[in-house]
Amino acid sequence: MNRPPLPPFTLETAAQKARLAEDAWNSRDPARVALAYTLDSRWRNRSEFLQGREAIVAFLTRKWQRELDYRLIKEIWGCRENRIAVRFAYEWHDDSGNWFRSYGNENWEFDEHGLMCVRHASINDAPIRAEERKYFWPLGRRPDDHPSLSDLGF
Repeated sequence: MNRPPLPPFTLETAAQKARLAEDAWNSRDPARVALAYTLDSRWRNRSEFLQGREAIVAFLTRKWQRELDYRLIKEIWGCRENRIAVRFAYEWHDDSGNWFRSYGNENWEFDEHGLMCVRHASINDAPIRAEERKYFWPLGRRPDDHPSLSDLGF
């Protein structure tokens, strides 16, 4: 089954792919997110190494139990053939009400069907005060008119 846009990517189709990924992650539905990856997809997320959709679903389930009111923005950094580089920032709070903005970069590799087979993510968490938050849209998809990472100065 194909998951367009398909490689080779242009800047336009890579930006579309990044927005589709952002929308899925903002759903906070691990099973939905996992469908964008190959059955044997390999991940490095911070210092954790995963392989396969089942591991991805388990990881995301744990993640969103801990990272509450999660809202994410992704932005294309570059692309070539079947690879895309994105940068991102997301805001969340823990169960004690402490807010964070997590900044990171991801390198993605796709198969010929548009499924991600490799994901490398490097992420840093920065504590923020509640009044420093920038992401206030209702949980779910970021509105099209919301500022991008670059617009926000991130």
